[in-house]
Amino acid sequence: MQETYQLVATVIIISASGVMAPGPLFAATVSSGAKEGAKAGLKIAHGHALVELPLVILIGIGVLTLESLPQFRATVSIIGALSIFAFAALQIRSSLKAEQNTVKSRYGSLLTGVLLTGLNPFFLVWWFTIGIKIISDAYLLWAFWGILIMFGIHIWMDYAWLTLVSSLSAKGARLLSSRKYRALLVGINIVLVYFGVLFVLDYLSAIHNFQI
Repeated sequence: MQETYQLVATVIIISASGVMAPGPLFAATVSSGAKEGAKAGLKIAHGHALVELPLVILIGIGVLTLESLPQFRATVSIIGALSIFAFAALQIRSSLKAEQNTVKSRYGSLLTGVLLTGLNPFFLVWWFTIGIKIISDAYLLWAFWGILIMFGIHIWMDYAWLTLVSSLSAKGARLLSSRKYRALLVGINIVLVYFGVLFVLDYLSAIHNFQI
């Protein structure tokens, strides 16, 4: 049961750091929300999920194939840890100098969510480094269904956050320049470093088991 709680907490914290990041999807949600309100964020989240779910399943299939390799756990653990440290540093730096930006789209909110997800290289790098580690952990805990459970724990945060952002944007709130928002991002990414340390410990444990 403790492993379950730890995995859920890991997915939530790591997901929150990515979901709340001030990137293109966030900026487009601010712009669309000013016109459409909360439904813009909901549609963008739908578009995001349409790209993200197939990607997670494909990565999960890869994990099923590679999990039997003794060095696989060590590899994904250290790559995940290094990626977390780099991601957290970039996020903290970005948060400290965040400015309100918007991305205007010629497409509807749903297609905007699809395009700004599928064409975002940072999104792909995140899932093939940090994401593959939590997918692997979910698989070890709950077998194939763990991949879908992990996705469910992750995706609701996208829906909740993007809907909130579009709602606040419709009311004229400048969320990105808010000190509370920036402080929250810094705090989340500091906690994220802790999970990076846990990934390093997983790496050391995997290396030890491999040597034995």
